[in-house]
Amino acid sequence: MLYIKNLSYHPTASQNPILRQINLQLGAQEMGLIIGRSGSGKSTLLEIMSGLAAPTTGELRWRNQLLTPANLQQLAGLVFQFPERHFCGGTVAEELRLGHPEITTDQIQEALQEVGLGQLSLYASPQSLSGGQQRRLALAVQLIRQPHLLLLDEPTAGLDWSMRQQLVTVLHKLKQQRSLLAVTHEPAELLAIADRCWLIQGGQIEAIAPQELTQRLKVNALDPFNEVQAAAS
Repeated sequence: MLYIKNLSYHPTASQNPILRQINLQLGAQEMGLIIGRSGSGKSTLLEIMSGLAAPTTGELRWRNQLLTPANLQQLAGLVFQFPERHFCGGTVAEELRLGHPEITTDQIQEALQEVGLGQLSLYASPQSLSGGQQRRLALAVQLIRQPHLLLLDEPTAGLDWSMRQQLVTVLHKLKQQRSLLAVTHEPAELLAIADRCWLIQGGQIEAIAPQELTQRLKVNALDPFNEVQAAAS
């Protein structure tokens, strides 16, 4: 179980806090979904949860352990928005071995199998893959590290409908063995597998039941984010 208690983030260069008194809990084998506009603080929260930044106040715990940024870097795996832009390996195998030269071919195949890329050639160029395959390869890169918590920044961004559905299927499978937390401004497809949801606006967070959010989104499917904000009012 992940616990975040009274977390705030106020960098010295900023006039106002970016995050204010964040509180949330996420259980084992649960998918959490944080919905907010650009600039709401959701990506900053992921950076703190992955150990890339330290909170100004508050604490993060995994079960009973108080987590430092170094602990979080071991515990969590972060998949950035458009992660395919950061591929560096010339082949799929090279991409998965970056930073992990000791891993075996069997471990690589296991990670690829987990994300539905078991038939992919290890010698294929990551840049030659489809958008959906690239997104799943980015997941496999993090799975090599065997994280307990998988963090996803706008995981469906830039994908067409069929690729989004494929990715949701993979994420549903992945949460059977770990906790997942995604931030997005387009929650529609991800809601189907979400166990907990929060709205974030102006650095403040509010819990909302997935079923309630689903009902509100049905009112205006063409502009779901406005309906999300209506849910918060």
